[in-house]
Amino acid sequence: MKINWGTGIVIAIVSFICFIMFFVFKMTTSHDANHDLVTEEYYKAELGYQKEIDAEKNANNASSQIEIKKSTEGLLVIFPSGYDDTNVKGIVSLYRPSNKNLDFNLPISLSNSHLLIPDNQLLDGRWDIKITWEHEGKEFLHKESIIF
Repeated sequence: MKINWGTGIVIAIVSFICFIMFFVFKMTTSHDANHDLVTEEYYKAELGYQKEIDAEKNANNASSQIEIKKSTEGLLVIFPSGYDDTNVKGIVSLYRPSNKNLDFNLPISLSNSHLLIPDNQLLDGRWDIKITWEHEGKEFLHKESIIF
Protein backbone atom coordinates (compact mmCIF):
# COMPACT_ATOMS: atom_id res chain seq x y z
CA MET A 1 0.00 0.00 0.00
CA LYS A 2 1.33 3.36 -1.02
CA ILE A 3 0.68 6.54 1.04
CA ASN A 4 0.40 9.75 -0.95
CA TRP A 5 1.10 13.32 0.28
CA GLY A 6 -2.47 14.05 1.26
CA THR A 7 -2.77 10.92 3.41
CA GLY A 8 0.61 11.63 5.07
CA ILE A 9 -0.43 15.18 5.98
CA VAL A 10 -3.74 13.98 7.46
CA ILE A 11 -1.93 11.29 9.49
CA ALA A 12 0.59 13.88 10.77
CA ILE A 13 -2.15 16.34 11.80
CA VAL A 14 -4.25 13.65 13.52
CA SER A 15 -1.22 12.28 15.39
CA PHE A 16 -0.26 15.83 16.49
CA ILE A 17 -3.81 16.45 17.75
CA CYS A 18 -3.76 13.14 19.66
CA PHE A 19 -0.38 14.07 21.15
CA ILE A 20 -1.67 17.46 22.39
CA MET A 21 -4.95 15.99 23.69
CA PHE A 22 -2.99 13.37 25.67
CA PHE A 23 -1.08 16.10 27.55
CA VAL A 24 -4.19 18.23 28.07
CA PHE A 25 -6.02 15.24 29.56
CA LYS A 26 -3.01 14.28 31.68
CA MET A 27 -2.59 17.82 33.13
CA THR A 28 -6.28 18.38 33.86
CA THR A 29 -6.73 15.07 35.69
CA SER A 30 -3.40 15.08 37.54
CA HIS A 31 -3.36 16.50 41.07
CA ASP A 32 0.44 16.79 41.11
CA ALA A 33 0.32 20.20 39.44
CA ASN A 34 -2.36 21.80 41.60
CA HIS A 35 -1.76 25.55 41.33
CA ASP A 36 -3.99 27.71 43.49
CA LEU A 37 -4.31 31.46 43.73
CA VAL A 38 -2.70 33.12 46.73
CA THR A 39 -6.09 34.39 47.85
CA GLU A 40 -9.46 32.86 47.09
CA GLU A 41 -11.12 36.20 46.26
CA TYR A 42 -8.29 37.72 44.23
CA TYR A 43 -10.27 40.50 42.53
CA LYS A 44 -11.96 41.63 45.73
CA ALA A 45 -8.54 41.86 47.40
CA GLU A 46 -7.24 43.90 44.44
CA LEU A 47 -9.81 46.63 45.09
CA GLY A 48 -8.39 47.29 48.57
CA TYR A 49 -4.81 47.52 47.36
CA GLN A 50 -4.60 51.34 47.66
CA LYS A 51 -5.34 51.08 51.39
CA GLU A 52 -2.47 48.61 51.63
CA ILE A 53 -0.12 51.01 49.81
CA ASP A 54 -1.08 53.86 52.16
CA ALA A 55 -0.61 51.67 55.25
CA GLU A 56 2.84 50.60 54.01
CA LYS A 57 3.78 54.26 53.48
CA ASN A 58 2.64 55.04 57.03
CA ALA A 59 4.89 52.27 58.37
CA ASN A 60 7.87 53.42 56.29
CA ASN A 61 7.42 57.05 57.35
CA ALA A 62 7.21 56.17 61.05
CA SER A 63 10.09 57.27 63.25
CA SER A 64 11.11 53.69 64.05
CA GLN A 65 10.43 50.40 62.26
CA ILE A 66 9.29 46.94 63.32
CA GLU A 67 12.08 44.39 63.77
CA ILE A 68 11.72 40.65 63.18
CA LYS A 69 14.32 38.46 64.89
CA LYS A 70 14.83 34.73 65.23
CA SER A 71 15.24 33.48 68.78
CA THR A 72 15.48 30.09 70.42
CA GLU A 73 11.78 30.21 71.39
CA GLY A 74 10.59 31.19 67.90
CA LEU A 75 10.16 34.35 65.88
CA LEU A 76 10.12 37.63 67.77
CA VAL A 77 8.28 40.64 66.34
CA ILE A 78 9.52 43.76 68.12
CA PHE A 79 7.35 46.86 67.86
CA PRO A 80 8.96 50.29 68.31
CA SER A 81 8.85 51.94 71.69
CA GLY A 82 5.65 53.84 72.32
CA TYR A 83 3.40 50.95 71.36
CA ASP A 84 1.73 49.50 74.41
CA ASP A 85 -0.56 46.51 74.47
CA THR A 86 -3.79 48.51 74.82
CA ASN A 87 -3.39 50.76 71.77
CA VAL A 88 -2.39 48.23 69.10
CA LYS A 89 -4.88 46.06 67.21
CA GLY A 90 -3.98 43.95 64.21
CA ILE A 91 -3.02 40.65 62.65
CA VAL A 92 0.24 38.89 61.84
CA SER A 93 -0.22 36.74 58.70
CA LEU A 94 2.34 34.08 57.91
CA TYR A 95 2.21 32.74 54.38
CA ARG A 96 4.14 29.68 53.21
CA PRO A 97 4.59 29.84 49.40
CA SER A 98 5.28 26.12 49.09
CA ASN A 99 2.22 24.87 51.02
CA LYS A 100 -0.98 26.80 51.63
CA ASN A 101 -2.00 24.39 54.40
CA LEU A 102 0.75 25.83 56.63
CA ASP A 103 -0.53 29.44 56.40
CA PHE A 104 -1.92 30.96 59.58
CA ASN A 105 -2.90 34.28 61.18
CA LEU A 106 -2.24 35.47 64.71
CA PRO A 107 -3.97 38.39 66.42
CA ILE A 108 -1.56 40.94 67.82
CA SER A 109 -1.41 40.82 71.59
CA LEU A 110 1.64 42.63 72.84
CA SER A 111 3.59 42.10 76.00
CA ASN A 112 6.40 44.60 76.58
CA SER A 113 6.01 45.84 72.97
CA HIS A 114 6.91 42.50 71.40
CA LEU A 115 5.08 39.46 70.04
CA LEU A 116 6.47 35.92 70.07
CA ILE A 117 5.48 33.40 67.39
CA PRO A 118 6.31 29.98 68.89
CA ASP A 119 8.92 27.77 67.24
CA ASN A 120 6.54 24.80 67.00
CA GLN A 121 4.26 26.66 64.55
CA LEU A 122 7.05 27.40 62.06
CA LEU A 123 8.73 24.85 59.82
CA ASP A 124 12.13 25.44 58.28
CA GLY A 125 12.01 27.29 54.98
CA ARG A 126 10.72 30.52 53.49
CA TRP A 127 7.89 32.46 55.12
CA ASP A 128 6.27 35.69 53.94
CA ILE A 129 5.19 37.78 56.91
CA LYS A 130 2.55 40.49 56.65
CA ILE A 131 1.88 42.53 59.78
CA THR A 132 -1.11 44.86 59.70
CA TRP A 133 -1.90 46.96 62.74
CA GLU A 134 -3.76 50.06 63.81
CA HIS A 135 -2.37 52.52 66.32
CA GLU A 136 -4.11 55.76 67.33
CA GLY A 137 -6.49 55.58 64.36
CA LYS A 138 -3.74 55.11 61.75
CA GLU A 139 -3.23 51.91 59.78
CA PHE A 140 0.23 50.42 59.26
CA LEU A 141 1.60 47.52 57.20
CA HIS A 142 4.94 45.73 57.24
CA LYS A 143 5.87 42.98 54.77
CA GLU A 144 8.96 40.82 54.92
CA SER A 145 10.21 37.47 53.67
CA ILE A 146 12.37 35.38 55.96
CA ILE A 147 14.08 32.01 55.91
CA PHE A 148 13.40 30.23 59.21
